[in-house]
Amino acid sequence: MPQSFCQIYIHAVFSTKGRKRWLDDAIRSRVHAYLATLARDCGCPYVVVGGPDDHVHMLADIGKKMLPMALIGKVKQESSKFIKTLGPDYGGFYWQSGYGMFSVGPTHVKDVKAYIECQVEHHRTQSFQDELRAFLDRYEIPYDERYVWD
Repeated sequence: MPQSFCQIYIHAVFSTKGRKRWLDDAIRSRVHAYLATLARDCGCPYVVVGGPDDHVHMLADIGKKMLPMALIGKVKQESSKFIKTLGPDYGGFYWQSGYGMFSVGPTHVKDVKAYIECQVEHHRTQSFQDELRAFLDRYEIPYDERYVWD
């Protein structure tokens, strides 16, 4: 075959260090846009980013040249630098060291996009911890509660 075809969607979730509420209304939309731009620059043709003030959800088609863990490392590193430039109040910003990443079938992309776009409302009734546990359980990913939270 002379061409390579690939479409792999991931739903990544990562939190601010200690789930501190760094992503306030003043910067949240800029940070989400920056994360999406970073992912596109890494070769992801489709990206949706959203979330409340203490974590981020990113839906992305990772393309055929990007390793999933390399994508997350790049967007977290570069966005952390960017956030620290947004003012003196953000100088101590850090992302948590880990992340959750889940596969998304192409028939579920619209549902995941809608879910991400409604994150602020969603987290009025469910904590980040309960949300992540639900993802880990749904995907049957084993975990030890003692080592999930930083």
